[in-house]
Amino acid sequence: MMNFNQNAEYDVICLGRSTVDIYSLDICELEYSSKFAKYLGGSPANTAVALSKLKNKVGFIGKVSDDGMGRFVKHYLEHQGIDVSHLLTDTEGHKTGITIGEIREGGQCYCLMYRDNCADLYLKASEIDAEYIKKAKALLVSGTSLSHSPAKEAVIKAVSIAKDANVTVIFDPDFRKDTWSSEWLAGIYLADMAVKSDIIIGTEEEFQIIYNFLFPGKPYDDEIIASYLLKKGCSVVNIKHGKDGSVVYSNEGIVKSPSYHIKGVVKTFGAGDSYASGFLTALINGKDLQFAQAQGAAAAAITIKGHSCSDASPTLAELNDFMSSHHLNSD
Repeated sequence: MMNFNQNAEYDVICLGRSTVDIYSLDICELEYSSKFAKYLGGSPANTAVALSKLKNKVGFIGKVSDDGMGRFVKHYLEHQGIDVSHLLTDTEGHKTGITIGEIREGGQCYCLMYRDNCADLYLKASEIDAEYIKKAKALLVSGTSLSHSPAKEAVIKAVSIAKDANVTVIFDPDFRKDTWSSEWLAGIYLADMAVKSDIIIGTEEEFQIIYNFLFPGKPYDDEIIASYLLKKGCSVVNIKHGKDGSVVYSNEGIVKSPSYHIKGVVKTFGAGDSYASGFLTALINGKDLQFAQAQGAAAAAITIKGHSCSDASPTLAELNDFMSSHHLNSD
């Protein structure tokens, strides 16, 4: 399906948001919470951890604050076996972003994101090491980093380097409304990055933002946006539909896959990052799209039963055990 450079030193290098999640331990509205737990946060960082736990060799490019929160992020990633030689420390006083999560009964959840002038948005194009990117089979970037300069220019440079070196570019739109001044502006940059990517993994809502920019005024249609992106050179367009599963479009056709319907869901945070890790691990190991979607869905199902994003993502053994004992819903 995908032609990865099997001689590359790293399976995936992730670039972008590396922050801290602070989730309520009380199952109630946030105003009544008094106990919290601290975890790694940020979609690219969570995906890096999830990939590493599935026995991929992973590197990370980003920036964190010069304080306890920044050191926590760096130490956590390093402890998970991720190369942090290119996770830089901000010297201009910018702080690591924080997300505070509210968790209620039945898996309902809500988050507050604090991202004003946060450190990861101050990664500069001049700080991107081309030789490092060339050591990877794939480079994963997220849309959040495109919302502000100088991180926007850093991502664009990194992707350009990857494409010139035949490193597969993976794009997660990672849309967070509070990060952008408008959905229209987000659509401009997400669409531009989408057409530069080889693999795109996003929710239907994220693809709608891209679609609305490309086809203003027209009713949204999965097949239209997927067809457009494939014609532009993308190899895999993966549109996630939550509990209804995912649909993957490629030049080989359309592959639909249901999700795992499980009991005991704690929260939905982190499901997309774990899904990406399972899906990408399968592709890197030469599996077909059907298996990749199932493995992604299994990783997501395990993660939403835990309290965190990063800690709750499965190891390879846990993922294999789950898939051997559970069946995909095919309603």
